[in-house]
Amino acid sequence: MTIDLNNTLEQLDKHDWGKPDYDSYLVRTCHELRRKPLKDFTIEDLRIMIGQNINLEFLIPLAIEQLKENILAEGHYYEGDLLSNVLTSDKEYWLCNKKYWQIVCELFEQNSILLKQFDTTKEIKTSWFENFKMFNELNH
Repeated sequence: MTIDLNNTLEQLDKHDWGKPDYDSYLVRTCHELRRKPLKDFTIEDLRIMIGQNINLEFLIPLAIEQLKENILAEGHYYEGDLLSNVLTSDKEYWLCNKKYWQIVCELFEQNSILLKQFDTTKEIKTSWFENFKMFNELNH
């Protein structure tokens, strides 16, 4: 599927969420990001929306492109936070999108030495590898 990056998520899925029902930073941000052209999405925008499992069909391919450039692509939390959210996103999406699942598996495996040697907390490193183990088992 080719995605026109000039479009917003609202335009792509033809659904207007209207005004948020709940006033929190996260809810407001997700509503705002649905109106932002995909070409203007930052790594943090991808991290937030994928972390909420919103419009994965449009955002996972964009996240994969970022991870191909840098497996440790960073939003506002830590290097590799986009990877973390991709690995822990909705299982049903991955079961229905084996092509993208395979790409993420290959990217992780190709970068496993870098991830093992990367200077970060033990908790972050452990979570990458534990989450990848579960992710990798999804389509086996």
